[in-house]
Amino acid sequence: MHITYRNPGFEHSIDSILLFQTDETAPRQSDALSCFYPQVDVDILRSKPFGERKTYLINVLSDVYTDLEPELNRKVLLYNEHFRKYESQINDALSDAFEIDVNAVFNDLVGNICLNPVSPRFLREKCFDVFCKNSERGALGVSLHEVIHYLWFYVWNHTFGDSYDEYEQPSMKWILSEMVVESIMRDERLSSVNPYFPREHGGVCTTISRI
Repeated sequence: MHITYRNPGFEHSIDSILLFQTDETAPRQSDALSCFYPQVDVDILRSKPFGERKTYLINVLSDVYTDLEPELNRKVLLYNEHFRKYESQINDALSDAFEIDVNAVFNDLVGNICLNPVSPRFLREKCFDVFCKNSERGALGVSLHEVIHYLWFYVWNHTFGDSYDEYEQPSMKWILSEMVVESIMRDERLSSVNPYFPREHGGVCTTISRI
């Protein structure tokens, strides 16, 4: 298992944010945006038809991205370096947990560093988002949470031969995967490098899957 972190650019951040700005999005996810970016007037944003919300966010957040872009590019280096430092330790722990050699699977995972404070995962595309305000330690904690989901669904799928379409929130299989994360993370080789464990420490409870 290997993760490569990258800065996918401004438009990716906007598209990622929009996933959580629909009329059906729970407030705990949609409201996170204005907590970190007070420039966003949520009343104005939500008053617009969904098709116009992207334009509004582009106009409001373009200067924010310009200011943060050097930080995002710097964190590409920091996140990748920090992951490599613990990669072998993490893979050993996950191989033991799932009883497979994880070095042979998911060697092309991508962590997209973006403005979105909520971190979706995309199972089929083998990528997930990481909020740019995370330190390198926080980014690794978020990533461990995501990687366990990928491996859980991989093993589940190979065992039962069902469809990835069944792994979306809030299905029972998705709920089971969330329960598994906490159990596996108790391994000291993982918990010692995850500042967000246990869950009460925050940080990863807003991740959801987008298959």
